[in-house]
Amino acid sequence: MASISSLGAGTSLDLNTLYDNLQTAEQTKLTPITTQQTSYKAKLTAWGVVQTSLTKLQTAADALKNTSAIAGTKVSSTNTAFSAALDNDAAAGTYSVEVTSLAASQSLLSPKVASKDTDLGDSSLSSRTITITQPGQDDPMTITLSSDKTSLADMRDAINAKQGSVTASIIKADDNSYYLALTSRDSGTTNQMTITTDDSELAKYISYDSTNTSSASNVMTQQVAASDAKVKINGIEITRSSNTITDAPEGVTLTLNKLTTSAETLSVTKDNAPMTAAVQAFVDAYNSLQTTIANQTKYTAVDQGSDAQDTSNGDLLGDGTLRNIQTRLRSLLSTSQSGDGSYSILSQLGITQDTSGKLTVDSTKLDKALSEKNADVITFLSGDGKTTGFATQASNLLSDILGTDGSVQNATDGINKTLKQLAAQYTSVNDQITATMARYKTQFTSLSQLVSSLTTTGNYLTQQFNAMSS
Repeated sequence: MASISSLGAGTSLDLNTLYDNLQTAEQTKLTPITTQQTSYKAKLTAWGVVQTSLTKLQTAADALKNTSAIAGTKVSSTNTAFSAALDNDAAAGTYSVEVTSLAASQSLLSPKVASKDTDLGDSSLSSRTITITQPGQDDPMTITLSSDKTSLADMRDAINAKQGSVTASIIKADDNSYYLALTSRDSGTTNQMTITTDDSELAKYISYDSTNTSSASNVMTQQVAASDAKVKINGIEITRSSNTITDAPEGVTLTLNKLTTSAETLSVTKDNAPMTAAVQAFVDAYNSLQTTIANQTKYTAVDQGSDAQDTSNGDLLGDGTLRNIQTRLRSLLSTSQSGDGSYSILSQLGITQDTSGKLTVDSTKLDKALSEKNADVITFLSGDGKTTGFATQASNLLSDILGTDGSVQNATDGINKTLKQLAAQYTSVNDQITATMARYKTQFTSLSQLVSSLTTTGNYLTQQFNAMSS
């Protein structure tokens, strides 16, 4: 069969041009499909932009409903004898704090030994036990040593292997002698150590009775005495075994650093900044979403009588799903919250909607509400944390919209389904065009051959006629 470029060869017929024109005409059958594909792909991209904006709003709503983390207090005083950290439920207040004693962990030191690796126990015993008792621990620490494991190094390793309430280390002196040091893991008098062993030889190096520090059997010396932390808060004296005090005042954790020469003032004041920032973040995210929706549904009027729409129109112009989402969110803004608090609608907190549908914040009004009726603001925003409260309801609504069976997923699923149908339609029509052009090619080739044959025959007959005439 002749190639396309040879169609009409040997004839006066311009079959190549005719074939190309027919092919161009056939290809136009694909144009409506590709136009729809382009449109739906643009819609899918637009929904991706909307989804991102909705997700940011949901993140802001989740943060705003978590009022326990953002509605709080702060330490406004400068303190040197202690530092203070606040729980979320710490109340504002002023406290006089005096640190009269710091907690310390007891430290004991053995008599010196010439070598840290020499066994010190009774070699006739196959094993012996060291028992370390502390009132603050439920069970004593028991360390069992074999006959060839009674050196300072062996005792250190065996004690540390327990990973218990006492740690051991070896100190080397300038005269190359060695000492075993035992330190209570926890501070306070309830963690002072009493050490005994059933090895009389080993008892010459490791034994101590904290209940009787002057006992002659105390071969170890106390380097640091166990002590409790003592502090006066508003004149009330409290004693704790640790320098970290977590229950006085309530909601405040005090870490004691040094003794006070005079009382220091701890000032705990309301901190509105985190809540204000969370409100503003929600407002900004909401306004950003409104801008996104406006861009995706934008309409530009065209001249009367014009068939073509403006190319700057939004890809989701007239999309009912997106309009429904916008309506549901706007409706939430005006929903009145039930409860016993002073606030039921957003505007009472200084958050209002302008004519464009965007939110604005009256920072003075919001700060006043947070300062004067903080608990009511929390009730308005969080509610019961499940179904009531503005921020809780906003979070729930956005979770529904963005969920696996939500409006956004359903919209994108519908678009993807249409794109698959268009792809199948494109393939089908393209196959039909290919078949049609193949048929044209066959017909044009046959026509070209027929005309060429007739032309050859005609030329021959003309020659014969001319020869007979002459």
